[in-house]
Formats: sequence, structure tokens, C-alpha cells
Amino acid sequence: MLSETREKLIKSLHLKKGRLKHGLCLVEGQKIIDMVGDLLEYSFGPEDSKQFDKLVTTETPQSQAAVARIPEFTEADVQARKITIVLDGVQDPGNVGAILRLCLGFEASLILIESADVTSPKVVRSSAGAMFKVPWIQVAREDAAALIKELDRPVYRLEKTTSAEKLGVANIKTPLILIAGSEGQGIKLEIKGRSIFVDHSSELESLNVGNALAIALYTLRQK
Repeated sequence: MLSETREKLIKSLHLKKGRLKHGLCLVEGQKIIDMVGDLLEYSFGPEDSKQFDKLVTTETPQSQAAVARIPEFTEADVQARKITIVLDGVQDPGNVGAILRLCLGFEASLILIESADVTSPKVVRSSAGAMFKVPWIQVAREDAAALIKELDRPVYRLEKTTSAEKLGVANIKTPLILIAGSEGQGIKLEIKGRSIFVDHSSELESLNVGNALAIALYTLRQK
């Protein structure tokens, strides 16, 4: 059985403040727990606590949950991948989780600027555990330009402007940095780079950032 101390700690992981304090996050579902590897602290199920439904965050709880250490990736880990995605202000946890899965599938790394917290239960869940495998770092907006300069790679901006080049036609080579913003706000970072866009029917106003990045990553991986 879980002790009262552990139950209290697990509940604190529902909030960012608690996750930062303890360096831990909540993992729900056996498939995601299997992705955690050496970062696993302990797992638990309904048989371990009468409060199990309150310890997890889903309305229809999985049969197993766990507490894991938050992975600590470095700038070197991020730079080790040929493609680095920079997310600028993408607040939707589902989008961030899906993009982490894309990064896992296409061997990219991730830098997050004012985006959804990767350690939140919603992002952990929607990433299907990819947040434990994909090199990612969260960076303050005021530090972003210096970091991107340090990485010393060509910068591309996924946006449709008057000077943007069509993805698939533009001559692009890896390694590179690709900046993407939210569907509503676009890219707010004032960092120079070549603008590229995913061509689609004019009947559609814009692509969801996750969909656009899926197409971009597939195309760029061929380079």
C-alpha cells in the first residue's frame, strides 16, 4: 500500500509547482510506464491505494500509474539530432504531446518557448511516453536567440509569408533548426531565417501546427 506521504507527493505532481519541487512527474498507463526506463521511481495501481482515482488525472483511469524522474537533457543532446524543432508559444498539451511523438518518429529534438509544460500529465500522456526519449529543453523567450545562435545551424521558419518558399521545392539541407508557432499566434520570435510553408488548398485557412510539422519532418528527413 502507498503511504500517506507518497499519496500526498503524487497529488502534488498534478501541478507544475510540485513537479518542479520534486523533479518528478506522473505517468499513467502501462504502455507509457514501459517507456520510462531507468527513470522509474515506483508504480502503483488501485490495489495500492483506496484513493487511486484521485491520484491519477484521467476520468477513466488506467489500471497502472507510476512516478518517474523528469529526464534532464542538455544542449549537447539537442544538438546531436540533425533536426531541432523550436516551438514558439504552443500551449495546447495535445499538440505538444503529438509533436514529441513526431520528434521520436523522425529523430528530431525539441526546444520549447512559452509552450505547454512537457512534464504535465496531459503532455506525458499525449506524447505516449516520447518525452522520456526525445531530447527536449524549455527555454525562456529572452534566452532563445542566444541559444539558437549557439547551436550554429541554418534557421527555417515554418510560416506562409510573401517571401516564403514552398516545402519540397526549396533547397534545404540538414542539420537545421525549424521554428513553428501556434495556429492562432504564429511565430513571435524575432529570429531571422528562411521562411518555408506547406502548400495546401486555399479552402483551408491553415494547418494545425502538429499536422504541418508532420509533413515538414517527413519531407526534411529525406534531405
